[in-house]
Amino acid sequence: MTSPSAPQPSRPSGIRFALEGIDEITFHKVLRDLMKDPAFARPLQVQAQPPRPLSADPEDAASLTLVFGPEDRELAVAAMQRLKTIMLRYGVQIDTVWTPSGQVGAGGRTPDAER
Repeated sequence: MTSPSAPQPSRPSGIRFALEGIDEITFHKVLRDLMKDPAFARPLQVQAQPPRPLSADPEDAASLTLVFGPEDRELAVAAMQRLKTIMLRYGVQIDTVWTPSGQVGAGGRTPDAER
């Protein structure tokens, strides 16, 4: 049993990008480019959910989640900007962005984009 004064390990955070309407081929092109890009190297992690063409549920939309520890926040912000560039290359719109505190924005706009 750990004592209350013992430091707790930091929990990873994640930013999830919903990509409604993306087709499988484009999704895999984005994923391929993302996995080859050094901006997404460890300690960052990428979790991918491919599109499910037969589902109408928005929760089943294709998504990419960038997972990072609190100490890697700056790396995550740089990777997020790089992800936006890769998406633009293929004409992919980010429909919704979720952060650990909840939904941030829709239609590809986040509060950071308005500054």
